[in-house]
Amino acid sequence: MSSGVGVVDKAVAILGALEQEPRSLAALAEATAIPRATSHRLALALERHGLVDRDAAGRFVLGPRLAVLGREAGRGARSLAEAAGPALAELRDRTGESTQLYVPAGDRRVCVVSLESPHGLRTIVPVGASLPMDRGSAGKVLSPDGRAARRDWVASVEEREKGVASVSAPVVLDGVVVAAVSVSGPIERTTRQPGRRYGAAVVVAARAVERRLAASPHPVQPESS
Repeated sequence: MSSGVGVVDKAVAILGALEQEPRSLAALAEATAIPRATSHRLALALERHGLVDRDAAGRFVLGPRLAVLGREAGRGARSLAEAAGPALAELRDRTGESTQLYVPAGDRRVCVVSLESPHGLRTIVPVGASLPMDRGSAGKVLSPDGRAARRDWVASVEEREKGVASVSAPVVLDGVVVAAVSVSGPIERTTRQPGRRYGAAVVVAARAVERRLAASPHPVQPESS
């Protein structure tokens, strides 16, 4: 997904290529389709910031600073998950359906909290699941086009999975959508107009998460769009 900022997109492409395996300059340029001179310049710049390093063979590899950033990102996700847990539990109990919390991760969304419905027939989304932005109500809330600080709910029916409907509402921090609270379940119970049944409850849950985040001594930092 393009951000519209060319140098950033190229730098992310380089990091993505190195995530797969160490690469020589020629292999890096080939994998990213970025001209060799530009790949070299960007790789050296990323190396100066500790985001890229070299292995014993001189190939470019991911740098040590990414481990630090990863730990900080993980801490933020844990803080968000802790803040959302009670609200999602109440939403599950109130609706009888499975509830989830998603956060944006580049051009994907990742589930960081998942509470299952007590019904035998239910939606199951494992924690850590990476899902597309272009399908499902949570994707609509979290996609770059939808991250304006909207306050209402969004519904989807059979967009990501046949027979499943969902409703999501944004969690907004400092004017930025940082997460999406969702409820999902089989159409047999949610109907094809799930927003009428669950929209208000999902919005209440999202506002509850926002209040807990605001009261947290370690607030979550919004992801840059």
